[in-house]
Amino acid sequence: MKLGAFSNSLAVKDIRKSKAFYQKLGFTVFAGEIEKNYLIMKNGNALIGLFQGMFENNILTFNSGWDENANNLEEFDDVRTIQKHLKSEGVKLETETNETTSGPANFVVLDPDGNMILIDQHV
Repeated sequence: MKLGAFSNSLAVKDIRKSKAFYQKLGFTVFAGEIEKNYLIMKNGNALIGLFQGMFENNILTFNSGWDENANNLEEFDDVRTIQKHLKSEGVKLETETNETTSGPANFVVLDPDGNMILIDQHV
């Protein structure tokens, strides 16, 4: 199963302070709008999202259909295929996507410790 590009989506208190901190670690702004309280930052293949006021806890994010540069992949496992597989394995879904649709969609699962995992497809 191919989950796609991986990033950590961080719930931050002050996006400007967080941006400055991660820049000291070698990250540069890759996407997003600081005025809208979100940035995607990159260091090599490592991606982090900084989100102020959008959610309470950090989220592990996988973008099905994308590589780490947000380029569309020719071959990938559709989010609905991944969802069906996880359901067949008995994984409880917190949110589900409509399996009769195509294109962009997402769903959420929690790991055994309550960490949120977002499978988010943009293509």
